[in-house]
Amino acid sequence: MSTSTAYGSSNGGAPGESPGGPGSLVQIAGRLIAAIAEEAQRRVPSADLDERDPDYIRETLPGLWMLASLYFRADVRGLQNIPEEGPVLLVGNHSGGNLTPDTHVFTLAFSTYFGVERKFHQLAHNLVLSMPGLSMLRKYGTVAATPENAQRALDAGAALLVYPGGDYEVHRPSWESGRVDFGGRKGFIRLAKEKKVPLVPVVAIGGQETALFLSRGERIAKLLGLDRMFRLKVLPVSLALPWGLNVGDMLGHIPLPAKITIQVLEPIDVSRMDVDKAYELVTGQMQTALTGLAEERSLPVLG
Repeated sequence: MSTSTAYGSSNGGAPGESPGGPGSLVQIAGRLIAAIAEEAQRRVPSADLDERDPDYIRETLPGLWMLASLYFRADVRGLQNIPEEGPVLLVGNHSGGNLTPDTHVFTLAFSTYFGVERKFHQLAHNLVLSMPGLSMLRKYGTVAATPENAQRALDAGAALLVYPGGDYEVHRPSWESGRVDFGGRKGFIRLAKEKKVPLVPVVAIGGQETALFLSRGERIAKLLGLDRMFRLKVLPVSLALPWGLNVGDMLGHIPLPAKITIQVLEPIDVSRMDVDKAYELVTGQMQTALTGLAEERSLPVLG
């Protein structure tokens, strides 16, 4: 899609509007974002499940797990609820902006508990995979969040971690940290039913305290056409280190050392359930568990 189609004709703005008016600013912003989008797409690697590197994980896991344990005081419970072998769909709530510390903590805990040889993949937005310095994620099994990659991972017998809430949930305001918000997305239920795999909910809290998330920025994201170019419905606004006011979180941020607590719930068989009823059951159980974790916390960040 050209920027002229997305943002109006090349002369910019309404008839009679001055060259430096609001319409021109929107057009300039649109062109800038389109250029960034094109560059980001070039940086996204082709999805390759074989890029997961057990040797790399084995070498780096002890140090990263120690760092997570010290910095985030990681507490991961219920890993025994995950089937010991075979494909399984792990469904989590999503927190912490583009760096999602709860994802890193859970990935490290899973690899420690089940061993690095067990196939384990995580789905992530293309922009996360294209961010500088995050190539290690691919070696830990992270691939682009597409239906095709999800199906391929389960067909390969892997454990697969998905976040139905996506960018909408991960950038919710910090005062909604105790809320599971998938935005009505039910594709994960259909995936579990189609592949006939157990669905295991994974609930986490603490990630939304690693910065002060103020707004999803949905209106400005729509105005700038981010959904068409990035598959992003949000342009989040937060207060975060080292930037102070952080718009978009495109360059990431330094997360505050909030305590990350993760609870793995018991598997749910949705194979014979109606999609809507299964969705309500899964999200209901996750919300109950998340509310319980929130009630354990006495202070933000400190836990």
